[in-house]
Amino acid sequence: MAESVTITDNRTGESIEVPITNGGVSATEWKKLLGNIWFHDPGYTQTAATSSSITEIDGDAGILRYRGYPIEQLAEQSTYLEVAYLLIYGELPTPEQFEQWKHDITYHTFIHENVRKRFMEGFHYDAHPMGMLVSAVAALSTFYLEAKDIFDEPVLDKQVVRLIAKMPTLAACAYRFSIGMPFIWPDNSKGFAENFLKMMFEPWDHVPWRDPKLSHALDVLFILHADHELNCGTATMRMVASSHADPYTATAAAAAALYGPRHGGANEQVIRMLHSIGSMDNVAGFVADVKAGKGRLQGFGHRVYKNFDPRAQIIKRIADEVFETTGKNPLLDIALKLEEVALADDYFVSRKLYPNVDFYSGLIYQAMGFPVDIFTVLFAIPRTAGWLAHYKELLEQDQKIARPRQLYTGADVRDYVGIDQR
Repeated sequence: MAESVTITDNRTGESIEVPITNGGVSATEWKKLLGNIWFHDPGYTQTAATSSSITEIDGDAGILRYRGYPIEQLAEQSTYLEVAYLLIYGELPTPEQFEQWKHDITYHTFIHENVRKRFMEGFHYDAHPMGMLVSAVAALSTFYLEAKDIFDEPVLDKQVVRLIAKMPTLAACAYRFSIGMPFIWPDNSKGFAENFLKMMFEPWDHVPWRDPKLSHALDVLFILHADHELNCGTATMRMVASSHADPYTATAAAAAALYGPRHGGANEQVIRMLHSIGSMDNVAGFVADVKAGKGRLQGFGHRVYKNFDPRAQIIKRIADEVFETTGKNPLLDIALKLEEVALADDYFVSRKLYPNVDFYSGLIYQAMGFPVDIFTVLFAIPRTAGWLAHYKELLEQDQKIARPRQLYTGADVRDYVGIDQR
């Protein structure tokens, strides 16, 4: 028997039975009975704005899958570029497809000299790298005018390749400029993550960027951050894409949403929290303050996951691999103690506050030599693949332009009064 709900309008006594399909009910059916009565759902916490076949999350069970593949298997056996192909095209590539994909990505890593010389170097010396990245991605639409032809599939696919390929280059360029160091051009003999590390850190030796363990760890982190269903940035991507803006403009909008500290800045807040705690001896007092409402436990809990974040469990294992190469981040002992104390306290467990992906990612990035203000940029690089997968899917669905409704709570009708009578 098909599942359904019955809605009754108590004003008229009329009822309608609405089928439950894929865990949702149709607003169109609701409208047949109730007309212009809107769901009031600030933050869209109970609203499915679209259907999608890209990423599946079961927050209660702690499940994350890309196109049906468990994140644990992809992190263990795949690579970021293979996962990017999977997200965008729906299937894992054949060997021939993957070789072509890698070749195309590799040979589109370079950025136009005018982007670097005339645009990036035009920022103030202390500009935030993420602000530079958002602006630079938007500016790319002025360099690739054909990008507006979004229904020409080969043209669109070329923009997809360009964006995935150029994001690490733009990110490294923004960082090098922010510290007054010369730009390092991409090295197409290296893999995706290794190339990015070189552009960031060459010629320094205090950061062991040449160690393949770091390239592998960064590649896994990129896999974990490649997509996460309809979060704020991805919802922004789809909303802007629904107006048929070009992929660069839509990606810049998604990155701008990610720039906000409530979205992409969470791991930065974890680092700041651990610094404020200062030592393992202060953990118990900090936890007591959190329970008393005097602070916030950063990196615990998630809007979707009501169990362990599956990415957090993977990232904790990656941390060991990184710290073997870099030496242990001095904040790690504080983090481990904080996790131990919190997970032994029913106050947090009963509220389903478990460590999420941000709790350990910042520690790893910091140990790898990345400064805190580049953390959100590191999020944007891999998430570009997920954003573009949603961009392509929205076009294939021929989705209407996004136009949420509101409940008006302002003044009733009133007559204008001249300024001399107010």
